Amino acid sequence: MPSGKLAVQRLSDTIAHELERRILDGALKPGDRLQPERELAVELGVSRPSLREAIQKLVSKGLLHSRQGGGTYVTDRLDAGFIDPWQDMLRQHPNIQADLLEFRGMLECEAASLAARRATDADLQRIGEAYARLEALFAEGTSPEVLEQQVKADLAFHQSIAEAAHNVMFGHLTASLFRVINDHIDRNLRHLRGHASNWLDLQGQHQAIWDGIRHRDPAAARAAVRRHIDFVHESMEARAQHEARERRAKRGRPVDVEP
Repeated sequence: MPSGKLAVQRLSDTIAHELERRILDGALKPGDRLQPERELAVELGVSRPSLREAIQKLVSKGLLHSRQGGGTYVTDRLDAGFIDPWQDMLRQHPNIQADLLEFRGMLECEAASLAARRATDADLQRIGEAYARLEALFAEGTSPEVLEQQVKADLAFHQSIAEAAHNVMFGHLTASLFRVINDHIDRNLRHLRGHASNWLDLQGQHQAIWDGIRHRDPAAARAAVRRHIDFVHESMEARAQHEARERRAKRGRPVDVEP
C-alpha cells in the first residue's frame, strides 16, 4: 500500500539537476572547467559536501570528468555518440557530404528562424560579437594561422545562432555536426579565400543572416541561411571539380626517366 508520503529530493540531486540543465542549455560546454568548488557552492547557496556529491553523480553519468588536482571538466558525452561514427562514415564515404550539408541546412534554417523570434538581448549581443569577430578576421590575410581563426570564427557565429534558438537539440546537434564536417568546412573556406568575388558573397550572406535575426524577421533569417547553404553547396562542388582536375593533371604528367 502507498504510504502517502511525498518523496523528498536530496539536495545533491537538486544540484546535479541544475548542473545538467546548464550543460543541456550550453551554458557549460564540452571542455569547460567548473568554477572552483568554493565559488560554485557560494553561487548555488549550498554546502561543499552536497556539491561534491552532486558532481560525483554527474561524473558517474559521464557528463563530468574530474582530474586529480586539476579541476572538473564537462565531457563531450552528449555529442560523442553522434560524432564518432559519422566522422568515420564521412571518411569512408565522402559522397554523404552532400546529405550532411542538406541536414545542416534544415537545422540552421529553422534555428535562425527561431533565433529571430526567441533571442534575448544577451543572445543578440553574443551573436553580434561573433559576427563582428568574423568580419574582422575575414578582412585579414590568408596566412595559415589567420585561415584557421577564420574557420573557428565562422563556426562560432553559426553556433551562437543555434544556441539562440533556445532548443537544446539545435544547440547540441549543430555543434556535433560542425565537428563532423569541420575538415570539409576548412577546405571549402580555403578554396573560397582564393576567389575574391566568392569571398565577398560569403561576407554578404553572413551579414544578411545577422540582419534577419537582429531585426526579428524569421522569414528573412531563414531565407538568408538557405541562400548561404546553397552557396556553400555550389562552392563545394566547384572545389571537388577543381581537386579532381588537379589529380588528373598529376596522373597525366610525364614521369622523369634518368638517362
